[in-house]
Amino acid sequence: MSATKNNFKKIAITIVFIVILNLAGHFLYKRFDLTSDKRYTLSETTLTIVDQVKKPLYIDVFLEGDFPGEFKKLQTETQQLLEEFKSQNSNIIFQFVNPMEDAEDKNKIIQSFLERGLTPVNVTVNDKGQQTQEVVFPWAVATCGNRSIKVPLLKNMMGASTAEKVVSSVQHLEYAFTNAINVVAKTKQKKVAVIQGNGELHDILIADFVKSVKDNYYIGPFTLDSVAKSPNESLKYLKKYDLAIIAKPTEAFSDEEKQVLDQYIINGGKAIWLIDQVNMEMDSLYNQSGTNLAFPRDLNLNDMFFKYGIRFHPDLIFDLQNTPIALATGGEGSATQYTQYPWFYSPMVYPMSKNPIVSNLDGIKFQFTSPIEPLKNDIKQTVLLQSSKYSRLVGTPSEISLKIVSERPEQKDFIGKGNYPVAVLLEGQFHSVYENRVLPFKDPTFKNTGKDSKMIVISDGDVIRNQLDKNFQPLELGYDKWTNNLYANKEFMMNCVNYLLDDNGLINIRSKEVNLPLLDKEKVFANYTQSQVITVAVPIVILLLFGVVFTILRKRRYAR
Repeated sequence: MSATKNNFKKIAITIVFIVILNLAGHFLYKRFDLTSDKRYTLSETTLTIVDQVKKPLYIDVFLEGDFPGEFKKLQTETQQLLEEFKSQNSNIIFQFVNPMEDAEDKNKIIQSFLERGLTPVNVTVNDKGQQTQEVVFPWAVATCGNRSIKVPLLKNMMGASTAEKVVSSVQHLEYAFTNAINVVAKTKQKKVAVIQGNGELHDILIADFVKSVKDNYYIGPFTLDSVAKSPNESLKYLKKYDLAIIAKPTEAFSDEEKQVLDQYIINGGKAIWLIDQVNMEMDSLYNQSGTNLAFPRDLNLNDMFFKYGIRFHPDLIFDLQNTPIALATGGEGSATQYTQYPWFYSPMVYPMSKNPIVSNLDGIKFQFTSPIEPLKNDIKQTVLLQSSKYSRLVGTPSEISLKIVSERPEQKDFIGKGNYPVAVLLEGQFHSVYENRVLPFKDPTFKNTGKDSKMIVISDGDVIRNQLDKNFQPLELGYDKWTNNLYANKEFMMNCVNYLLDDNGLINIRSKEVNLPLLDKEKVFANYTQSQVITVAVPIVILLLFGVVFTILRKRRYAR
């Protein structure tokens, strides 16, 4: 009886211990991140944004279905990240949905997703040599109240394998979801002005960029024409904006307009300058001769940029690392074919800087771009983008011809050249270009130096320009309809805006590094039988041996 009582006592103690442990786990919740790169440890910025969600925020993830291991890995990483969000704030509710499950008309479903801008990808599922095609929707949609935003889960990377894209995408997940939560749960506050009046790009040519900016900020046009009549009123009104974007001006700025822009920056206004220092357009080459003259463009801004700490050179960058163009070949009519050729005046720029603006970005398309020379002054200068080491300068004026597509330049001609800056970040207290000079107009609030400010200078106006489809509707920024390539221009431009206007450090999440181990599919397939034996047969054999040994020992013990 004593043995029975002891057994009941042990069982009772065990039950009590389990109950206490469960109660403690309910009230004292703690998650531990044991990964070497701390990929599941949310940044302070993310925690702050997530904690500010005061009403239910729903996240629908469409990454569900039968697809290769790489996408399974992306699915797992997405789920674990969202679980971290939910554990931090119960108002965040997520679910994984398979859009193609039990679907009678898959084409209609795919079309409905396309209309919402949720482009699917076709992937090949390889099962022991048998290949099948599956449609995957690597997207999520975050909704809070009447606001919703798309969240891309798979980053576009030209020439990269699916595994490489997944690794890059996992590094981007926390930023993507945190930014989406910030957009739908937070009221717009910052204002962006698109400067007009000096021959800048037409609205429809920056429509996709403007549409993307509208998700986070207020954005509207600001015309400098009013400066001629009432410069002080124009400056006062411009100061209400947090960021000014000057997208490819083609007409010279008056001194009064320069003073307005200058004092806007001196008073803490942020700016993105997209400047074409050389007058040259791709469309101007499509003539009978296939040539046109490239010559310097005078915008009357050189002294301003010199004062801020940079200098534009009126040269064109000729780069062996470039993007292609499609030219018509063959006969006229139905016999016409389009062939892609390397276009040396369109550098493909891959970011080398670790700055969060360009961290983890794919190639960015430039066209007829000029070098930027950083000058020594008190302003902090960061080169964000630069041409490849196999690039050189072509002075202007000079004739540009489509015939160069047939040339094959030697790499030795580029030795000791290259790496020309094409995008520079400037941060600090700027000095006015009119410091110790006669002012174009009287301004009682004029300052020689002022608040800390930031600006990004890009030596190509077409970086922000989107193409138009056959119905003259804007295409996605970065997409080239002639070569069917998608470049990272849109992500770069949005990062520039977010960096300059970001008060809570959201953009810094982009610099997070994640080491994601992936299986070598070729090695697994080559050792498929061996892998099955190790993962399936060996555990069963070990279990059987344990059972036999345990039975023999038990019989010996109780046979005495």
